[in-house]
Amino acid sequence: MVSRPIPSIPSSTRPLGNAWHTLTSQQAMSPLESDPNGLTDDKARHRQDRYGLNELKEGTVRSPWVILWDQFKNIMLLMLIAVAIVSLILDLQEGGFPKDAIAIFAIVLLNGILGYFQESRAEKALAALKNMTSPRVRVVRSGREQEQDAKDLVPGDVVLLEAGVQVPADGRLLNASNLQIREAALTGESEAIIKRPEVTLPDEASLGDRVNLVYQGTEVLQGRGTVLVTQTGMQTELGRIATLIQSVETEPTPLQQRMGQLGNVLVSGSLVLVALVVVIGLLRSGDLSLFDELLEVSLSMAVAVVPEGLPAVITVTLALGTQRMVRRHALIRKLPAVETLGSVTTICSDKTGTLTQNKMVVQQVQTFDTQYQITGEGYSPIGRILENDQAVKVEECPALEALLIASVFCNDANLNHEGSLWTILGDPTEGALLALAGKGGFDQSRLKKSSNRVAEIPFTSERKRMSVVIQACAAELLSLMPESPMMFMKGSPELVLDQCSFVQKESEVEPLTADIKQGVLAANNRMAAQGLRVLGFAMKPLEASSTENLETEEQNLIWLGLVGMLDAPRPEVRTAVAACRRAGIRPVMITGDHQLTAQVIAESLGIAQPGNAVLTGYDLTQLSTAELERTVPNVSVYARVAPEHKLRIVQALQKRGEFVAMTGDGVNDAPALKQADIGIAMGVTGTDVSKEASDMVLLDDNFATIVAATEEGRVVYDNIRRFIKYILGSNIGEVLTIAAAPLLGLGGVPLTPLQILWMNLVTDGFPALALAMEPAEPNVMQRPPHNPKESIFARGLGAYMLRVGLLLAILTIGLMAWAYRHTHAATYSGDPDTWKTMVFTTLCLAQMGHALAVRSDTQLTLQLSPFSNLYVWGAVLLTTGLQVLLIYVPIFQQFFGLYALSAIELAICFGFSSLVFVWLEAEKLFIRQAMKRAQSK
Repeated sequence: MVSRPIPSIPSSTRPLGNAWHTLTSQQAMSPLESDPNGLTDDKARHRQDRYGLNELKEGTVRSPWVILWDQFKNIMLLMLIAVAIVSLILDLQEGGFPKDAIAIFAIVLLNGILGYFQESRAEKALAALKNMTSPRVRVVRSGREQEQDAKDLVPGDVVLLEAGVQVPADGRLLNASNLQIREAALTGESEAIIKRPEVTLPDEASLGDRVNLVYQGTEVLQGRGTVLVTQTGMQTELGRIATLIQSVETEPTPLQQRMGQLGNVLVSGSLVLVALVVVIGLLRSGDLSLFDELLEVSLSMAVAVVPEGLPAVITVTLALGTQRMVRRHALIRKLPAVETLGSVTTICSDKTGTLTQNKMVVQQVQTFDTQYQITGEGYSPIGRILENDQAVKVEECPALEALLIASVFCNDANLNHEGSLWTILGDPTEGALLALAGKGGFDQSRLKKSSNRVAEIPFTSERKRMSVVIQACAAELLSLMPESPMMFMKGSPELVLDQCSFVQKESEVEPLTADIKQGVLAANNRMAAQGLRVLGFAMKPLEASSTENLETEEQNLIWLGLVGMLDAPRPEVRTAVAACRRAGIRPVMITGDHQLTAQVIAESLGIAQPGNAVLTGYDLTQLSTAELERTVPNVSVYARVAPEHKLRIVQALQKRGEFVAMTGDGVNDAPALKQADIGIAMGVTGTDVSKEASDMVLLDDNFATIVAATEEGRVVYDNIRRFIKYILGSNIGEVLTIAAAPLLGLGGVPLTPLQILWMNLVTDGFPALALAMEPAEPNVMQRPPHNPKESIFARGLGAYMLRVGLLLAILTIGLMAWAYRHTHAATYSGDPDTWKTMVFTTLCLAQMGHALAVRSDTQLTLQLSPFSNLYVWGAVLLTTGLQVLLIYVPIFQQFFGLYALSAIELAICFGFSSLVFVWLEAEKLFIRQAMKRAQSK
């Protein structure tokens, strides 16, 4: 291979960018002006001034005080603050106790604190990344080995690695002895990487294939090595991920956007209405004599228009949603994500462990002339070996028998049995082979007790095969194999077949001809096309003396056959995928596996249809951003995808207007998880970094859990819309009632700010919380997701609130006019301001009927099971009781400025308020009749 020319050291902090793997270890030292003796202390200090510390740096992060201050920039809270200030001034001028102002300030502070706690979860993904860096390191400086802080490393340093340490910086290997490093968190590859410092690689080699480099944050599992540091700090691969994480801007959730829109509409609408009331009132009086009264009316209207209890109700509703999701194995890390899940249109899922069981299960065995099917699930050795759907006797099939014995001996895993659960200690592939042997009657522990492993050559990524030599030492095993040592080999079918000169047929061993080889390779391709991982097996009798130089004996073996295994899909996932389809959600598979395997699994689960295109990681690198955006709607399977490709896929889908949920478990998944509308980390296999960057953690790593959480999200959003209808319908009624008082020439304001706060927090709050417990509607997962950008007033919600608000206002204004005349009549013996208490009571009680009616848009309250939501009935009875206490308990009367009502007056309040319930129930009957007539035409 022709190596790159060695450039002079450039001025950037990344001397060769990502090209260090193209240089030999000697060539890599030149641009860094280093050698095996390391840097001198003076040169290291000079470089640290230039490159900075070897640590990850945080970008701009809002301080807790800034987050708290931002909560009070909400337009509704700003209006309440203004009202509280004006109310405080008026109360102080009149010499009264400013209880209205204090109550309003308390509500403002409570809502600000609630908002703070929702937003104050600091960005912890970077902190998790920092935890992956090593605190201390062994380094060579001026030819002397010493230990120092990893943050003091600079490019050109020579670092010593050994088993158990974390790699402190990115670097080029100078030498290594059996060095194996786990890079799963960075690359997604689960197997340890065997490092080879002597090789040079082409420029286009992927991150996981750069076996001559090491990366910060990865873990040394075995061996030792010497590394030339090439990048430190934010210039490492880990630093690049930190930069991506910090560059992803967090967008407001749909709920946050809708609440902002709601605030703008309510405040602007109330200001217009206040202006109209003041102007009309002044025109009627012809002077400023009513200005103080109109100012009090304006304050009450401003308090009435703001749903003070809504933020608390939403927060509690989201919290209740998180509890329900935990019971379904989904842990919500950020409250708004509960509602956001209901808007998901696309779920991008990993394959291994999420769509599949992460358990390799043998499906087929192919000997020279026989194909066998294997039954059973997981790692259980209970199952059958079938030929043409008939169980076989293994002892009558010499090739199969030898292959099963090879599966046990050419194996480093252990199969454990705890109760009814079979687990594997070791590689899942080798565990599947032990389960296969068990189904054929060969017990691992019994066979190994009857033999000795004399020698072995372990599997490596270069050899792609494993060989062991077994010596039988018990009569039980001597009946199955000769007394002389026996070599068993397993590995890549093509490479194992190259070492074979014979083939085991059912009755005898014969020479391996070219035609037989072609037949084996054809069978291998057929099994691979079915998505199976295929291994080849062979054996060879040895002389006792030949075990000393084993590699020379890896030839002229006897071919035994092929074993095809599959990481079987989770049985519940196919149902979950079908549920996604019915709900208008498109599932997408993104995996690092081979495209054939991915396609077979995707088709078996219903994610893709036969003939659908599969996009590979290489394909992604060839597509421009615009081309990818045009392609993503038609692709449901992405294979051989590196974690960094996920970010591009998410962004392309979002550009197409999709609302994306994305799963991930590695460090490199963190930017895509943060970019996605819902980032979903794996709770079992996920790294701390991926969990901190996510909105939700799957406690069981199961795709079906995502679908269950999506259903809960839809239920939460439906209930939020339900109690927003309930709360704001009441608020509109309050505002119109207050505005009507001066226009009708009634003396005084019918509702004080304190009474309005009672209605908005208690009378509205308790039933609203109860409505949040409403169960899912039957069709919640049979309809497409609602547009995440839809207005809060969409689908008739705005019209409903206005209609109910007008109804409530008309009934209350009618009662108000009657009560005013009633309490100002000459024959009335009570206080003339009692009419205000009647107005206050009627508005509060009317909401109880509204709470019962709003549970369903089409079904009558009597048709709904009273046991489906007992909380609503409890809230209605509790709130009604509290309202009666306010009227008749003296201390509450005095505090809220109320008067005791007579039995007739209270009955009239109940009568007027019940008309709201009657009207709404009659509306449902009218709508049903209209729909029937429309369907009959």
